[in-house]
Amino acid sequence: MKKYFVLLTLLGFISMSSFSQKYAFIDTKYILSQMPEYTDAQKEIDDLAEKWQKDIEKKYNEIESKYKAFQEEEILLPEETKKIRMDEIIDLEKKAKELQKKRFGVQGDLFKKRKELIDPIQDQIYKAVKQLSKDNSYSFILDKSKNSNIIYADPKYDKSDAVLRKINN
Repeated sequence: MKKYFVLLTLLGFISMSSFSQKYAFIDTKYILSQMPEYTDAQKEIDDLAEKWQKDIEKKYNEIESKYKAFQEEEILLPEETKKIRMDEIIDLEKKAKELQKKRFGVQGDLFKKRKELIDPIQDQIYKAVKQLSKDNSYSFILDKSKNSNIIYADPKYDKSDAVLRKINN
């Protein structure tokens, strides 16, 4: 019985090793840094974000100026005028917050622009990785960038340059 168990265990290890899988890894951060279209897209996104942020700051500065002016004149104003001016300031603040949400919110303009510009580049990388995997029979291709759990990776298995070659061909 003991020999039978040892034989089965040995056969199990042999059969598992015959199904060995090939692994590789890439560094998408490196790949993206080597792609001019990504650099251009990222610059366009950053420029838009900066422009929109300045527009929003300008609106908040305008609100702050109006509020300070209101505070200085508040004592001299009749109640009805106070209410009208305060409502105007509150309305401007609401509009500024709406604009901020429209530009930088979860489904805002910046998110949409990033999706429009970056998704095609990510799709290009994915297709290249998929083709590389198919060409070289890799079972898994891992990404070592962006908080991955890869503690150590032998550089000889880094296929980032191969992905770049696939993209550029």
